[in-house]
Amino acid sequence: MNYDLWLILLGIEASLKINLINRYESAENIYNDFEYLQNNEKNFNKEIKKINKKDLFEEVYKTEEKLYQKGIGFITYADALYKEKLKGILDPPYFLFYKGNIEVINNNSIGIVGARKCSNYGLSATKVLTKELITNNITLISGGARGVDSIAHKTALENSGINISVLGCGIDRVYPAENKKLFSQIEEKGVVISEFMLDTPPLKMNFPRRNRIISGMSGGIIVTEASRKSGSLITARLALAQKKKVIVVPGSMFYSGSQGSNEFIREYGVDICSSVEDFRMLLSLDHNIEIRPMIKSPDKRRILNCLTDVPMHIDDVFRKTNFERGALYALLFEMQIKDEIICLPGNYYVKII
Repeated sequence: MNYDLWLILLGIEASLKINLINRYESAENIYNDFEYLQNNEKNFNKEIKKINKKDLFEEVYKTEEKLYQKGIGFITYADALYKEKLKGILDPPYFLFYKGNIEVINNNSIGIVGARKCSNYGLSATKVLTKELITNNITLISGGARGVDSIAHKTALENSGINISVLGCGIDRVYPAENKKLFSQIEEKGVVISEFMLDTPPLKMNFPRRNRIISGMSGGIIVTEASRKSGSLITARLALAQKKKVIVVPGSMFYSGSQGSNEFIREYGVDICSSVEDFRMLLSLDHNIEIRPMIKSPDKRRILNCLTDVPMHIDDVFRKTNFERGALYALLFEMQIKDEIICLPGNYYVKII
């Protein structure tokens, strides 16, 4: 019998399983002494005291078969791969189900989180900062949700980076459904993980628990855009509690989707990222890796000289640069493609270099 899987399925709290592993060193030893523990372990509740340890046999075999069929593995607190980074999480999980390369969980990693409904500004900020991480050989951690999470994961893949996606549901569930292909791509070089039992639905209460793993496994957390009720701010608060670096991208005072980010900066005094150079400095990234070259085109330089980090409407850009309309549109489009500027809703532009 698979004793590790037996202990995973045993209906007791993760903290108690960890205490038992620390004392008994293996799930097999716990299984062999289970009757003694039932009679002498004060933390066992009344229901557990009534359990016959052999009652789980059938469930263990069925679960083992399901894991094999779906290509799912697991690690537990007792495994060598379960290192201090995981053990240092607030209320660490006893086990993690995974698909992909589990060894990457111990990579140097940073978490990027944010709104599920993000603006073009949030989208662009997420892309630019994710590229910087991957360029510096840092593994990306996020939650696989819609919006910022998905954008960060996709950008990492597009730049040949490694992803860790932490789910708020059972690993055999695909949520959101449209990310089925994305998760498969992540698994090729990175890993998708979950602390929830198989077939667990994506319940609202699962996501704060998921968030503590994202913050706990990350060397720091970056919030690229968040409204007041965004779950990404939970991740950021957990990171602060775990004494991790938190960096927030400030947003427009006129956009409600940035109010959570801006208020978080004011309330907690965290680091602000208002440029790529800020980001490199805050994370001590290599300033010599893929730094964008100076823009030699005088036409582009003319546009950049009139733009700032305050959004400017295209009509104002037109008036300040005196370009012919068609030429201006072509230049702005090219500069967006090269991540030299960002286009915001309503034809507003800001520079990012």
